[in-house]
Amino acid sequence: MTAALPKFEQLGLIGCGLMGGSFALALKKAGLVKRVVGYSKSPSTTERARQMGVIDVEAPSALLAVSGADLVLLAVPVAATEASFKAIRHLVSKKTLIMDVGSTKREVIDAARRVLRDQVGVFVPAHPITGKELAGVEHADPDLYAGRQVILTPIERTLTEQLERAQQVWTALGCHVKQMSPEAHDAAYAAVSHLPHMIAFALMNGIRSQEKADEFLSLAGPGFRDFTRIAASDPSVWRDILISNREELVAQSRHFLRALHQLETAMNTGDPDALEALIEQASEARAHWRMSAIKPRS
Repeated sequence: MTAALPKFEQLGLIGCGLMGGSFALALKKAGLVKRVVGYSKSPSTTERARQMGVIDVEAPSALLAVSGADLVLLAVPVAATEASFKAIRHLVSKKTLIMDVGSTKREVIDAARRVLRDQVGVFVPAHPITGKELAGVEHADPDLYAGRQVILTPIERTLTEQLERAQQVWTALGCHVKQMSPEAHDAAYAAVSHLPHMIAFALMNGIRSQEKADEFLSLAGPGFRDFTRIAASDPSVWRDILISNREELVAQSRHFLRALHQLETAMNTGDPDALEALIEQASEARAHWRMSAIKPRS
């Protein structure tokens, strides 16, 4: 028997940008919500979201966006999460499902514990593995989440009912849902998401610091374009992510620097066999990952 799709009377959307706007559009497309009330720090963003049909009602505050909502999504920078919790906590009840879309989880969960206290069980931390380099509600897409992975990181006080509802919501949007501990999540994504962004930022800055930067960049091809694509990501969003997950990220950075040093040593000593072996290790690891990533899901 197919499980009934979750139905919500009202989504209280805090943050009407790319991620929040896409979530609202996806819920509407799937027929899972009757009304979306949105709030953004910038009134022009909220107004644009209403004009686009992303939200139905503009709220003058986060608290009023949550008034009457049985589903709340915090789609704000990680550093703004605690302030958002403080703004809405007076209208949070055990019937309210609250989720976020932050790329780090431990700091977000700590904020939820401090602010929501006895009501922290209604918060189900979530991280959809998707996005675009172009930020803003103008780029909201109802299919942004379809076919993507969503990581849920419940804690010991997360209510079973709310966790199940969260799983149902994301599954209904066509997502592949996985659960991890907050600690395991932050360690993993420091390696496969946050470090690659940091490397891309550093690479672009390293090139731009050189006298012939423009000449070098004019000669770049598709490989450089693909490798540095994520360097165009939203600066304020990634500033918060890198600071929020700095301990795990610094640990991963050290692993990277050791690997880079191995390559430098093989080049400096003129050891082609050692250099080829290191490249082959990386090539085989990438090929193995690609094959596992495209393996059909059961």
